[in-house]
Amino acid sequence: MTISVDYRVLTEYNSTVLLNGTQVVSDFLQPALENQHHYAIGLILSSLYTILLFPIGFIGNILILVVNLDHSGRLTAPDLYFVNLAVADLVLVADSLIEVFNLKQGYYDKAGLCTFMNLFQQVNMYSSVFFLTWMSFDRYVALTEFMGRSMPRARLICCLIWASASLLTLLPFAITQAQHAGELHFCFANVTQVQWLEVMLGFLLPFCILGVCYWRIAQVLLRSQREQDGPQQRPRRQKALRMISAAVLVFFICWLPENVFVSVHLLRADTDRGTLWQDYPLTGHAVRLAAFSNSCLNPLIYSFLD
Repeated sequence: MTISVDYRVLTEYNSTVLLNGTQVVSDFLQPALENQHHYAIGLILSSLYTILLFPIGFIGNILILVVNLDHSGRLTAPDLYFVNLAVADLVLVADSLIEVFNLKQGYYDKAGLCTFMNLFQQVNMYSSVFFLTWMSFDRYVALTEFMGRSMPRARLICCLIWASASLLTLLPFAITQAQHAGELHFCFANVTQVQWLEVMLGFLLPFCILGVCYWRIAQVLLRSQREQDGPQQRPRRQKALRMISAAVLVFFICWLPENVFVSVHLLRADTDRGTLWQDYPLTGHAVRLAAFSNSCLNPLIYSFLD
């Protein structure tokens, strides 16, 4: 077997050449092989998400909007929150298809694309998480009846949630853009302060509030089960407790990986060297898919909770 070797190319890449009549091995091929391996795994994860979770999220959120808006004259306050949550989740799920197949390194190197995509995602991410958090508080209010529930108040709360989500996205964007004006490759989503804001207000605080509210709801349901419920009511209470546990667990499982991933990057001493998404693109891709999965599963969980 005869092999033609360009020694100039091999020397340029500091290659190790084994000319035993059968094989030539070059050091520079190893990173390429690893990238191909990561790309294949990322493609499999993306395909599984697209086949299994995306249809549930996309169709489920659309069905929620169709059913509720078809009876808009009879919407209650919880229905209104549910509709707004479905809007935020539907936008995130639709947007996820772009992110899902974002497998090429450097896809967001263009500052305009990076900024637009992250602005879009952050507004809907904040609004989705905030609506989830408020819905848990609203369920606690419904059981304890310590505060009135009315449609005017519900509309005001929905407007405040969307305004808060927009403000938490646009205000840091405006500040960081002014500080980095003229930098061609700057993307505000890579700013440390913006990422800490996402972790604290987009995960830690909402999860604490959601956990406390559902813990209190579980206490009320268990107390009611012991003191008032007859045998016919117990299965219904038990089902509610299971669904509440599922809501907290799914939120935690879906959002924890990405926030741990971001936190590890923020706690590193060499954050200026690059992002974890650049150093570990496959892990970053997997945790982002997990976060999008929450918007796909919300229609199932909260439909059963009602």
